[in-house]
Amino acid sequence: MTAPALPFSKLRQARGLVFLSGEMPFADDGGIPEGIAAQTALVLRRIGATLATVGLGLDDVVQVAVHLVDGADFAAFNAEYRQHFRDPLPVRTTVVASLLAPGARLEVTVTAARPD
Repeated sequence: MTAPALPFSKLRQARGLVFLSGEMPFADDGGIPEGIAAQTALVLRRIGATLATVGLGLDDVVQVAVHLVDGADFAAFNAEYRQHFRDPLPVRTTVVASLLAPGARLEVTVTAARPD
């Protein structure tokens, strides 16, 4: 049985900007890895792969919105996040929120810009 289509786009492009919908830490088999570091690494790899489909990468990300399930994960999230982005770092908003996927510790949304 095929999962029903969700009512949003995964990626949209407009005026040199690329907007990605929120990415959650689902592995290819549908499972969710344990721990915030593993989930962060997976989410950022998946975002990088999605951006690559339009010729961009994490270095092109200008804005990040993060939803964490638990504020206690903030430091560990930041440690892993820093491994994936170089200076100048994107602007970022981080909030604590509940998520719809049991076991998911975070959801990340990004906006990227095409180089001038």
